Amino acid sequence: MTRRYGSELLAAIHETMESVHAIGAIDCQTLRDFDDACLTPVRVLTPDEIRAIRLKERISQPVFARYLNVSSHLISDWERGVRTPGGAALRLLTVVRDKGLQAIA
Repeated sequence: MTRRYGSELLAAIHETMESVHAIGAIDCQTLRDFDDACLTPVRVLTPDEIRAIRLKERISQPVFARYLNVSSHLISDWERGVRTPGGAALRLLTVVRDKGLQAIA
């Protein structure tokens, strides 16, 4: 899987730290800390952004829900701002926004 970094500099630093880990100079926890610091964070999506993602793909709420493995009521709640997606759902929404629905189909 390809990692996305916040910048080219962070990608270079992370690659260096992987090499340092490979020779045993740092432990796994330190490398995980660098992973957390270097990988692109997922920002919270607004209800309008979530609706725009779905409409761009030209699918209904129930169909979108099946792709994301959530209920259609949850999609409706996200789009109305009643609830906000988090965790894996937020990451999946970001992938669909950036790469299209075919990326998770």
